[in-house]
Amino acid sequence: MLVALGVTGGIGAYKAVEVARGLQKRGHDVVAIMTATATKFVGPVTFEAITRRPVITDQFEPGANSDIEHIALASTIDLLLVAPATANILGKFANGIADDFLSTLFIATRAPVLVAPAMNTQMFAHDAVRANLDTLAKRGVRFVEPGEGYLACGWIGKGRLAEPDEIVTAAESVLRPEGPLRGKRVLVTAGPTYEDLDPVRYIGNRSSGRMGFAIAAEAMRRGADVTLVAGPASLEPPAVRELVRVRSAAEMHRAVLERSDRMDLVVMAAAVADYAPERRAPQKVAKQDDTVTLTLKRNPDILADLGQRRLAAGRGPVLVGFAAETEDVVAHARAKRERKHVDVIVANDVSRADAGFDVDSNAVTIVDANGVEAVPLQSKSGVASAILTHLERLFTWTATTSSNI
Repeated sequence: MLVALGVTGGIGAYKAVEVARGLQKRGHDVVAIMTATATKFVGPVTFEAITRRPVITDQFEPGANSDIEHIALASTIDLLLVAPATANILGKFANGIADDFLSTLFIATRAPVLVAPAMNTQMFAHDAVRANLDTLAKRGVRFVEPGEGYLACGWIGKGRLAEPDEIVTAAESVLRPEGPLRGKRVLVTAGPTYEDLDPVRYIGNRSSGRMGFAIAAEAMRRGADVTLVAGPASLEPPAVRELVRVRSAAEMHRAVLERSDRMDLVVMAAAVADYAPERRAPQKVAKQDDTVTLTLKRNPDILADLGQRRLAAGRGPVLVGFAAETEDVVAHARAKRERKHVDVIVANDVSRADAGFDVDSNAVTIVDANGVEAVPLQSKSGVASAILTHLERLFTWTATTSSNI
């Protein structure tokens, strides 16, 4: 998820560096917005180095779309977090003053807002500040209460910025509300696999990774700890707890089986090649005859191996497979579910031009022991939400979930 981290001009600004790092460790992407006075305490280059994104410091920076950048950011962030939040910025927020990037973003965004006030004890207790806090609370803004102790001004009392871990935990509670998947360990595979013929050529497929990436992102949004095992997709993957890059089916097989025993849920959304060249040529194969014969060998079946492992152990993660079909979609999905000893098969008709591989939309049928559920054509993020909602209804996870088929 994308968090806009607003940093205002207080001595607690140095703690915002650790807040940014803590959010990243939880799998979030962070973009920093610094007020002019914040840059007096911490340099923008520090946040740029940590977030690996340009730091926004000026509402009117040169550029073709600089005057509407706050609108673009407002529509894409999942949370606006301001830490530290000075009395000045609280007054702007409460009274609709938009005279810099951060205050303008606050008015433009419809994302949740979380602020961590930090100021002198007397300032924090002032009637004007209390009124502004009350106004913001009525509008749905959430707060991380300041701590008590020794302040930079030399006073002792309430007003010190909350500790970074406390702020990050509060952000997590906003981004990932309580639900069946919160805290669960989820492994998702996505994208194609490439099976090399030689150093130049390979056998692959048209999978873009969009569906698997959407499932990983939605699982993160629901509070899961997500491991994403991604084949060579060209799209940027979502921010997750662990990203494992692989190329071949054998590499994906190894990566998944090494981690599956620690998972509560495994979703095999990748389009894994069934066959690979029997031997990879060490050098590029020169063009010679009009025809060429390739000898292929069967790749390991990751989903079937997961099902067999769970069957033998009597316990293991909930297993969800995908089936790309061109005919008799439901019948093939039912047979695959039973044959591979898995809980759910998500089947889609890849013969459709508007669904399946390499497009932004999808329509699937979810097949489990209780029947089928048709998910109509919609964005792949919408399909991901429908799939995870279906799984939340079906299962109650424990640390060692046993087969539910």
